[in-house]
Amino acid sequence: MAETRTKLAKLDPVWARITHEAEQAIRDEPLLGGLVHSSVLHHPTLERALAYRISAKLANHEMSAQILREICDEAYGSDTWLADAARADIAAVFDRDPACHRFLQPVLFFKGFQALQAHRVAHWLYGEGRHDLAYYFQMRVSEIFGVDIHPHARLGKGIMIDHAHSIVIGETAVVGDNVSMLHSVTLGGTGKEDEDRHPKIGNGVLIGAGAKVLGNIHIGHCSRIAAGSVVLNEVPPCKTVAGVPAKIVGEAGCDQPSVSMDQLIGM
Repeated sequence: MAETRTKLAKLDPVWARITHEAEQAIRDEPLLGGLVHSSVLHHPTLERALAYRISAKLANHEMSAQILREICDEAYGSDTWLADAARADIAAVFDRDPACHRFLQPVLFFKGFQALQAHRVAHWLYGEGRHDLAYYFQMRVSEIFGVDIHPHARLGKGIMIDHAHSIVIGETAVVGDNVSMLHSVTLGGTGKEDEDRHPKIGNGVLIGAGAKVLGNIHIGHCSRIAAGSVVLNEVPPCKTVAGVPAKIVGEAGCDQPSVSMDQLIGM
């Protein structure tokens, strides 16, 4: 007699919570039913939902939503890290942004989260040698979300980009895990050199609104960059820097500044 085995669905508490919140959202606001069904409830997994959402946002007359969705599905199917990072990003936004009250919100409404997920697909394409298609994604993300991240830039898990307007991250930049940044942050170069020329941001760093970090410099883990600062030199771990040009003004203030989101500098 042939042996039968029951296939158990993989548990995904993040997706389960999103779908539960989606059903509640429709009960609360029936006029959003079409959006919520097409973006969330029509899909069996978070990966499929993200592929749909990215393609719907980036599509235009030059590249259809169907083609973009097939590209995203291929990326998620080839690299499970992409969706794992997205789950960490959702949790990061929920934990750190006081304006986020549900896991559903980043998926539907927050351009920082959506731009980051589109960048992750572009980065995958770049790594596969499909550079022109990766640049196309970068272009559309910049046009739609106002977020310009080179597809070669490497971003870790658990990233929160709050408000996300006018974010610029250069080609050789590296951003660690559990980093938080606010709008108008630039991780840029200082010249026209072709080699490694952009910042390396450690884990757990908080980058305030309007901060500019320039050059191939290292920002130590769990450090804090004050809003409006221009950082031109390396920053040791667990320090706060502020000013133009930025100088060390004290300790980071806590073990995880990117989680606490405390941007006040004690005097």
